[in-house]
Amino acid sequence: MKILIIRFSSIGDIVVTTPIVRCLKQQLKCELHYLTKPVNKQLLEANPYIDKIHTLDNDGNIPFAVLRNEQFDYIVDLHRNLRSLRVKLALRKPFVVYRKLNLQKLLLVLFKLHCLPKKHLVDRYFDCVHRLGVHNDDHGLDYFINDSDRITTELPNSFLEQGFIAIAVGSQHITKQLPEDKLIAIGRQLPYNIVLLGDRNDQTKALSIEKALGSKVFNACGKFSMNQSVSVVQQSKVLLSGDTGLMHIAAALKHPIVAVFSNTVRDFGMYPYLPSSMQDRYTLVEVESLTCRPCSKMGFKQCPKKHFHCMKDIDNQTIIDALEHFCKKSTPFL
Repeated sequence: MKILIIRFSSIGDIVVTTPIVRCLKQQLKCELHYLTKPVNKQLLEANPYIDKIHTLDNDGNIPFAVLRNEQFDYIVDLHRNLRSLRVKLALRKPFVVYRKLNLQKLLLVLFKLHCLPKKHLVDRYFDCVHRLGVHNDDHGLDYFINDSDRITTELPNSFLEQGFIAIAVGSQHITKQLPEDKLIAIGRQLPYNIVLLGDRNDQTKALSIEKALGSKVFNACGKFSMNQSVSVVQQSKVLLSGDTGLMHIAAALKHPIVAVFSNTVRDFGMYPYLPSSMQDRYTLVEVESLTCRPCSKMGFKQCPKKHFHCMKDIDNQTIIDALEHFCKKSTPFL
């Protein structure tokens, strides 16, 4: 059997498809292909359960001829949009489709009506493939990097010897980011070295944090690739992050996480996903009492209410205590 999985974006959504990838491969003994955007190929190319990755071209066009030549037996559509519909119509093969539940999400955002199932997105993906006889093995998410992406000498020796906290500085949406002043205030109270992770868009913010905190900070924003940043997370004591793709990658690594949720909520089903025996490896910090949460299933450039209480009202000490809990654990996570 040859199966095509479709998921075009984004980082977090693709990472949480990895249990489906693994279970399809192991339980059906199939040849497994994956269709995504070119920018996301790096997230999957080291995954041993994927036989071949197909990508859209740089203009977003679907490689119909290539896909037709593969003669797939089945399509697993985990994106469900117009583009994935075009793929299914073109290939004319049996398929299963994940239910996005956009109406239920909209009701939660606009009217705070909780109609979503109490399920993580991973488990909703498994509902999609249940008819294929595939079940959840409870091994969590996967993320693999090549040896060439492993960071070995680029960090200061003192950081590697004494340990450090990794902080995801940015996010695609500003309302998911921990503010600069909050990170500075938290960093001043932490007795640990800190590595700031992000891309070039986060450099200005990271430079301000580095200037405020001095030598205890190593600013890696814009210096490392995604998979090199993953290697840094692997070597850290804990990751501090908003609701970001790097948070989901850390969950795939079974790595300790302090996740700060602002405009999004757990009910969307995109909190850190770990095997049932490892639920103690993350702490989710949020302001639960705000009537304006969630204001979006994604995020905004600024708080639509102009106050950003969902992030600003989070107690810094709560975050610090959670970070120190993981840093001080006597038994290291394996």
